Amino acid sequence: MSSYSSSSSSSSAAAVLRLAKERAVAIDAVLRASKLCRKVLDARKQSATDGIHALIKPDDSPVTIADYGAQAVVNTLLKRAFPDDLMVGEEDADDLRQPNNAHLKDSISTLVREALNDGEITTDEILDNIDRGNYEGGPKGRHWTLDPVDGTKGFLRGGQFAVCLALIEDGQVQLGVIGCPNLSASLAEPTKDVGCLAITVRGQGAFQRTFDDPTEIPIHARKTAVTSHVEETTSTGDKVTRAILGDALFCESVESGHSSHSDAAQIAAQLGITREPVRMDSQCKYACLARGDADIYLRLPVKPGYKEKIWDHAAGALLMHEAGGIVTTITGQPLDFGFGKTLPTDRGIIASSSPEIHEHVLKAVSKVFSK
Repeated sequence: MSSYSSSSSSSSAAAVLRLAKERAVAIDAVLRASKLCRKVLDARKQSATDGIHALIKPDDSPVTIADYGAQAVVNTLLKRAFPDDLMVGEEDADDLRQPNNAHLKDSISTLVREALNDGEITTDEILDNIDRGNYEGGPKGRHWTLDPVDGTKGFLRGGQFAVCLALIEDGQVQLGVIGCPNLSASLAEPTKDVGCLAITVRGQGAFQRTFDDPTEIPIHARKTAVTSHVEETTSTGDKVTRAILGDALFCESVESGHSSHSDAAQIAAQLGITREPVRMDSQCKYACLARGDADIYLRLPVKPGYKEKIWDHAAGALLMHEAGGIVTTITGQPLDFGFGKTLPTDRGIIASSSPEIHEHVLKAVSKVFSK
């Protein structure tokens, strides 16, 4: 396998150089933020305290010093490199400015200074940079979107989580970097090369590297074949053929409150999939599909009217596209990243390792949801 190179002499050299600075800055930012998160986890393991202090947001989701620290690191580096760029982010610093959270603010400032190797940056600058994520997004112009700790509950339990950054231009994702501090380079070897980055730029393919080795390896979604077909009779007497994907592997959220496990089980049954699903938090699922560790990811919200946030899918959706896979709504529509902070769909998202498999998954989803 060849590694990524911005100095390629091939006819695609011009395409490879597109967004080269943005790509390099994004990799540096996500890597530094990911290592900050890992440092917070390591400190917890060595501490006699029960865990990581977390604030609870109005939607009952937790936010930790790693969320704030990672957002501060990424936003600071993006501001320095691209001062006019806007950011759609998940967190703001309002709670950190409250007097009763002074200790939390101090801890975050220390982490950020160490991550940036910058002892001169002030606490006020750090808080202001966290607040740079207040842009609302939209269909025109250029902006970044960041989830500083995607899968905070996974982070708190020591499971999978990710730092996810994407660049959007005129409503289309152009670049994505996903930092996965607890993910090994392959699920087949869960303790080897733990800590990896998934990297993509539109038209340039998908790549993976480890935290410790900058060599980037091209990744591709695997092409799982239909193993057989079953003929069935519908309630109206029509004959239909159902594809069986006996070798396929599902990847789904750990939290059943994030995505319906029961609906996913019914869809798996429709597809003849009997293997136990791989369950993990965050956009690590997209990374696993893109590199061939799994075939199908279903995001099926259990709360009526729930709107997916763009930072939860932007980097992963482009990564899948560049790896040869596909991501759509459950009705087969492309994801719209020009709508604002949220995606316009409220019914769910499907990612598949190939367009051929995706067609069968869409049919199975439609059948289960039409009952």
